[in-house]
Amino acid sequence: MIRELDSVVLMRDLPEHGLRAEDVGVVVHVYGEGIGFEVEFVTGDGKTVAVVTLSRDEVRPIGKEEILHVRTLTST
Repeated sequence: MIRELDSVVLMRDLPEHGLRAEDVGVVVHVYGEGIGFEVEFVTGDGKTVAVVTLSRDEVRPIGKEEILHVRTLTST
């Protein structure tokens, strides 16, 4: 179950927001019983890139054995 403040992994590209599949965000709000999520994506220095409403099929919990990596944010 995904809860508020959980880190989640984006499952598809969202080019309109400058986001790519596998980007990591934080859940800032859960809708209903987990039918949707408001997810914030930030840069390494804490600047918000996007806050996006996503369905449960568009994100997944980050795995305990996964490692984060960075990429340069590109303009859309």
